[in-house]
Amino acid sequence: MSAHRPSLPLRTLLVTLTILTTPLLASSPTLAATSGATLEWTQYHGSALGAGEIPVNAVHLRTPVWTSPTLDGQIFGQPLVFDSRVYVATENNSLYALSSFTGRVLWRTHLGTPVQAKSLPCGDIYPTVGITGTPIIDPARHELFAVAFESRGARFTHVVVGLSTLNGMPLVSTPVDPPGVETGALLQRTALALDHGSVVFGFGGNSGDCGPYRGRVVSVPEIGGAPRFFTIDATAHQREGAVWMGAAGPVVDPRGNIWVESGNGSVTTSGRPYDRSDAVLELSSSLRLEQFFAPSDWTDQNAADLDLSSSVALLGNGAVLGAGKAGYVYLLNKSHLGGIGGDLAHLDACPGSMDGGVAVAGATVYFPCLGGVVAVQASLHPLELRELWSSGQGGSSPVYTRTQVLSLGGDGVLVALNRRSGHLESSFTLSGVANHFPTPGFGDGHVLVAQSRSVVAFATS
Repeated sequence: MSAHRPSLPLRTLLVTLTILTTPLLASSPTLAATSGATLEWTQYHGSALGAGEIPVNAVHLRTPVWTSPTLDGQIFGQPLVFDSRVYVATENNSLYALSSFTGRVLWRTHLGTPVQAKSLPCGDIYPTVGITGTPIIDPARHELFAVAFESRGARFTHVVVGLSTLNGMPLVSTPVDPPGVETGALLQRTALALDHGSVVFGFGGNSGDCGPYRGRVVSVPEIGGAPRFFTIDATAHQREGAVWMGAAGPVVDPRGNIWVESGNGSVTTSGRPYDRSDAVLELSSSLRLEQFFAPSDWTDQNAADLDLSSSVALLGNGAVLGAGKAGYVYLLNKSHLGGIGGDLAHLDACPGSMDGGVAVAGATVYFPCLGGVVAVQASLHPLELRELWSSGQGGSSPVYTRTQVLSLGGDGVLVALNRRSGHLESSFTLSGVANHFPTPGFGDGHVLVAQSRSVVAFATS
């Protein structure tokens, strides 16, 4: 343990750590030479901007290359890849490292006791709630970070944990609940991000929006220390405003500013002061609000639970796209989001609700619509916002290769769509998924998908 790390409480050291000795396999030189593919996928959708780009030509959805053993709980997050290993978290508060070439378990670290779902005021994660949001890896530190939800007697606590990617040994443990909150009403649903040496994520509520929770963006130093908070619906008698984004993560731009969307708040009557809900928010790395956008009908959307609930799409041409449950895509100017009603254009794009991470390829954004993936093209000069195609296939957070868009449908069918047309090219039916927000990951030549309690790997070319 490095001397500069803070001392760990005894509880953190009493984890179950299982290491299975396996020779490390060399990375594939053929893949790197022929495809130029990165062998690692260390955070949600592969990058700080959450673009979801898989640098291969296509995925072959035939028989999987491998399927991992059954893990000890449901998997809600995206698989990550680093140093020839696949990392995955479960709702039993366990983190696993698998061989990226065989799926064999290399180590497992079980953290504190997960919370029994029946102990919570509402929700749709059963039977336990543990690690829900996609973890993140800091390659420079060889450290894997996750937020665990732990039961400590009659008390529930959210804790940021940092583990060695080599052997799963705990390195840091930091409680991150805001002061004075009812912790059972909070759900840590977003993927994690990194910004200037801090782990960044969002808090929302359980399915059903029960309890006196408030949405928050949280930033906590990787080495441990006091967390910072940015709060939605922050004034007296307000609540909700979840930062959950359909399990996508905060987007961190090259300046280190943090982009999130907030959900429906408790202000539902026009003429009331704005409460930071139902918005695209740009925050500084210190969590100062820089600017925001909210739809002109934000109070009506709040009343109907039609919150903004996707990741923010930052395009290289200066455009920003936000979207949510109402099915609208909003075109914004990155340098001036415009506040309430500040969109330059909007498009009724989705057949059904929209929740989750988007994929960004140049001026084209692929959106996770409940009725199937939709491709939208946007620019500021000339002003353009138009639908390219609507697939009617898939629906969960998409990622893309050079020729395909990949997405999971609510029926557990993984589809590969043609990027130009949206037409179905191939599909594979998984044995089951734990939720309707899963998204594929990539590494060491494989596309990786989480089934309910296992990981499946597919070949690429």
